[in-house]
Amino acid sequence: MDDVLVDSATMMAKEQITLLKDIRDALGVQAGDRVTLIRKDDQVIMMNSTVYAMIMLQTAMAGEVEKTGLKS
Repeated sequence: MDDVLVDSATMMAKEQITLLKDIRDALGVQAGDRVTLIRKDDQVIMMNSTVYAMIMLQTAMAGEVEKTGLKS
């Protein structure tokens, strides 16, 4: 079963939130890094943008090697 990490944050006056350390650590992000927010219905998924970009690239390229006929 996947580990679940539940945390909360407060929206500040400038409509910003601070990611708490355990969330930053779990995402592998630090000051200046970007995160991707994905909204699905009433939920938001937050991912390290670098990880998200790699997943999107892998998804887009899935099956392309087989189309070329390469075996190794």
